[in-house]
Amino acid sequence: MAEIGLRTAILADRSAIIELIHKLNVFEADLTHDRSRDYEGAEAYYDELLRRLSGREGRIVLAEADGRIVGAMGFCVDRDAAYITDDVRLHGTVTDLIVHEDWRGRGIGQMLLNEAERLTRKAGLQRLMIGVLVANERAARTYRDFGFEPYVSVLIKDL
Repeated sequence: MAEIGLRTAILADRSAIIELIHKLNVFEADLTHDRSRDYEGAEAYYDELLRRLSGREGRIVLAEADGRIVGAMGFCVDRDAAYITDDVRLHGTVTDLIVHEDWRGRGIGQMLLNEAERLTRKAGLQRLMIGVLVANERAARTYRDFGFEPYVSVLIKDL
């Protein structure tokens, strides 16, 4: 098995990250039927992600094996509303976690989550948050196995 390393993304990684986003969008489109399947949607989301991470101690962390990007995680520090207690109002957030389909089940998601935990602690924070589509049962199971618990439920109603 190839050795997997983690590093912070650079601008030259743009196309590889967009490819991962596109593959995830296609996968999730089959689950929710509201995801864009076109490559342009992945490109636009990449740009949105960079804006979201900017100025919030944010970064994209890559998992790499033999020079090939096999996973990506968006991470930033977020601030909850004023009604959340001060000790957890600032928290780490995993904005995105993508593992290339050929590399799933090899612990890459766990490696990226461990890095998110490390970054959260390094920032002096006590809470790490992540979102998951209810229909993405494998990802939800991975996150629960890592120790995440349900916190907020977002409900939708298509009209």
